[in-house]
Amino acid sequence: MSSLSMHGGENTVTWKGECHTGRFSPGGAMLSQTDCYVSLWLPTASNEKFQTKAIKNCKDPVWNETFYFRIQSQVKNVLELALYDKDVVTQDDHLFTVYFDIAKLSLGEEVFLHFKCDSQVRSEIRHEIAWQECVCYPDHLDVRLGFDLCIQEQDFLCKRKNYVIPALKKVLQLEQDLLDHETPVVAIMTTGGGMRSLTALYGSLRGLKKLNVLDCATYLTGLSGTTWTMSNLYRDADWSQKDLDKQISEARKHMTKCKINSFSLEYLKYYKKQLCQRKREGRKTSFIDLWGLVLESFLHDGVQLSDQQQAIDRGQNPLPIYTAINVKNNYSTLDFKEWVEFTPYEVGLQKYGVFVRTEDFGSEFFMGRLMKKVPESRICFLEGMWSSLFSFNVLYIWNLSHSSEDFWHRWTRDHIDNIEEEPALAGTPRELRTRLLTPPGPLGRALRAALTERACLAREHSFLRGLQLHRRYLESARFRRWRDTVLDTFPNQLTQSDEFLSLVDTGFFINTSIMPLLKPERKVDVILHLNYSAGSQIQALDQTCKYCSEQGIVFPRVDLSEEDRKNLKECYLFDGAETPGAPVLLFFPLVNDTFQKYKAPGQKRSEAEMEDGKVDLYGCCSPYSTYSLQYTEKAYDCLVQLAEYNILNNEDLIIQALRTAVARKRQMKK
Repeated sequence: MSSLSMHGGENTVTWKGECHTGRFSPGGAMLSQTDCYVSLWLPTASNEKFQTKAIKNCKDPVWNETFYFRIQSQVKNVLELALYDKDVVTQDDHLFTVYFDIAKLSLGEEVFLHFKCDSQVRSEIRHEIAWQECVCYPDHLDVRLGFDLCIQEQDFLCKRKNYVIPALKKVLQLEQDLLDHETPVVAIMTTGGGMRSLTALYGSLRGLKKLNVLDCATYLTGLSGTTWTMSNLYRDADWSQKDLDKQISEARKHMTKCKINSFSLEYLKYYKKQLCQRKREGRKTSFIDLWGLVLESFLHDGVQLSDQQQAIDRGQNPLPIYTAINVKNNYSTLDFKEWVEFTPYEVGLQKYGVFVRTEDFGSEFFMGRLMKKVPESRICFLEGMWSSLFSFNVLYIWNLSHSSEDFWHRWTRDHIDNIEEEPALAGTPRELRTRLLTPPGPLGRALRAALTERACLAREHSFLRGLQLHRRYLESARFRRWRDTVLDTFPNQLTQSDEFLSLVDTGFFINTSIMPLLKPERKVDVILHLNYSAGSQIQALDQTCKYCSEQGIVFPRVDLSEEDRKNLKECYLFDGAETPGAPVLLFFPLVNDTFQKYKAPGQKRSEAEMEDGKVDLYGCCSPYSTYSLQYTEKAYDCLVQLAEYNILNNEDLIIQALRTAVARKRQMKK
């Protein structure tokens, strides 16, 4: 029961609880008298969890205790009332938790609430609340709140047009330059695939460079292995303005050299020293950091992500965007994942609209303020996380061979019931219904941990820590756009309550780096989807289409015949004509089709050259396994040439996509 009235102008919550319960076996038989107490937590008011005294050996305990909280009415306040049975030998038994939205209560009104948990368990709660609204805004924050593009990216977009407009004029053979409103935003999107994706991306980019399309691109996104290519390229401030042969030749040296030296005693001592240094800086270290150091020894010297600002300060190269997902232990990736994007300017979670300077990522924040500055990580540690092959769990392995994890949900998902009694309290749709969470028993907890625990995670201090969700956060169109986790209606359990972000390779959900390009603020008109996945070449695109459909994200319809799915061509154009607002999509699967008979577009191979066209991409003896760390020079050159050829051989479709985008931009202005 609760009542709201004004008390001396203070923002306080008064709680008084009476609870009756018993302790039961799975069959419902009573085992013993209980020593029950109630834990009360309102994290938007205090980090401290309060609790009543434990009533010993009583199946009908009664408390008369009062708790006070200061409430900010502009945030989402959800009170958690948890019932425990105290145990002097083992951990206290968690019987259930009730989630109650404080916004249901009105000033000056007294309401009696009975939270009935089942036929034998009943919890009766009394609240007395008084508040007054107080609005104050911080004069300075060290994080950026908002969904708009940062000032630096907006400035980059203006400068990039100085390269894009002349390039489009040349590619489309226009008589005049395009006006600003006629210029489409073109993005190159890649998928992961270890060294295969690293190598193939070099070939694709060289093909785009030869067609003058690379200068038409505004964004370049990557995950997993393609982030290694991008990191190498952006060490050169003018890489896209030069011939890529030198870059490809340099990468060949790294790809073909023996990697065994990276595991020598000398290197192992160096790795240990670096990991100890990170610990002294206050970071959480894991095997993923070690993997990042190994990658650094494989591929390049130490640089930082923010150093790449020099490669985009004049708009001379596409803006690189690296992707990862934030996950939680004890939850499968399908149940909880949040998109994280990294640029040379910012790192942020687009779901919440919270961003931090790249130089400050990994530092300690609280309530939007920088509490402890930590030196910026070298990019190798980010690469270890962007390509964290070791962050799998049992459910991920299960999903590799099964299309659904429904079988395991009874063990891995919490049992949650809606216990809102009718008539419900007067309210609005923005108020959350009262719910009851019943935790699993010891066996269920053990099995859940076994299924969802990840081998290792990249853990970084969360720059969202201490921030609070607005009371109407579920009404935000931008939040709903990325609302895809089982915890989205449990605001106390979301990322702003965590001390650390838990980051893994995006490929553990969908092998795609497309999500940052689907932000409405970036207004992307054309996406070149360069697929380097192992196995099914269409799977990642199908998963992306399904995800966008479920989330209400505008995306072109992908319609492939069964014949095409069995025998993929080099390129497909999906113009999105039936989906207004969708970008034009060019899909390039990594296949060896006409390259078998042609060494260049229109140039057939001689009999002596036919062997060069036999590139085994996915066979059991293929040199291009995702887990291969070393290629022969021939294998490396063949993959680069194949990826380049597939771009060059589909120049007409690329030009058609660009023309379609320009025509739509002109039509929108009319």
